Amino acid sequence: MSSLASQVILHPTVSQSLKVLGTNLGRDKLYRAIQYFSRFFAWYLLARGYKIEGARWNALKGHLALARKLMRLGKPIEHLQAALRAAQSTGEPAEQITTICRQLGYFGYLTYDAFVWANTVKFFNLAPSTAQKVGKNANRFWLAGILFSVMHGLFKAGRLATEFQKLSGARLTDKGENTDREVKLAALRSVRDATKQQFVIDLLDVWIPASNLGIVNLNDGVLGIFGLITSLIAFRQQWLTVNRK
Repeated sequence: MSSLASQVILHPTVSQSLKVLGTNLGRDKLYRAIQYFSRFFAWYLLARGYKIEGARWNALKGHLALARKLMRLGKPIEHLQAALRAAQSTGEPAEQITTICRQLGYFGYLTYDAFVWANTVKFFNLAPSTAQKVGKNANRFWLAGILFSVMHGLFKAGRLATEFQKLSGARLTDKGENTDREVKLAALRSVRDATKQQFVIDLLDVWIPASNLGIVNLNDGVLGIFGLITSLIAFRQQWLTVNRK
């Protein structure tokens, strides 16, 4: 029995899971996946008349959303630093500008979101109209950040496609140059795949703040599935990143 317990507890997958969940990003993406699954499942249950069960999953969704807001209290500064680094770097102007705007969008979103959290936990009390404005501003910045991220992905994908085409079409006779080209092509493929992945995440996530602002009218079932998919994609990426070290 002790041998079986050791095999389970000390299994490499368990150790890898602990490494991922030992990071803030890993925990956040797991909590987000459960939060958006809860959003979908609560909608599913309530649509079929299971009010008590639906309320239970709605409560879980709300508590996880609140916990994630607490975990993100320091992140606005991270995005502000990223915007400053992008402004000081050199590169394609379109990519640089959209990166700066994206980071500033997320900075504004998470800053307003911190006030939403403080009001929710009664750290200070906002008037209902003010709380509504704060929530709307958070979603406006969130939407702006995602839209700039989409534009950044389009610009970057175009540049990568051009570089890939030029590099793969070049005629080289030297063996060393061919090896160097293959290394560069592999690096381009990796960056291209990451760009495509982020693009998919943005295209799904954009509907969440858009729905919160009333721009589109998608139900909680659809938004829950979208959020669950993007959370699992991001969690998988964090898993690969952490366990590659």
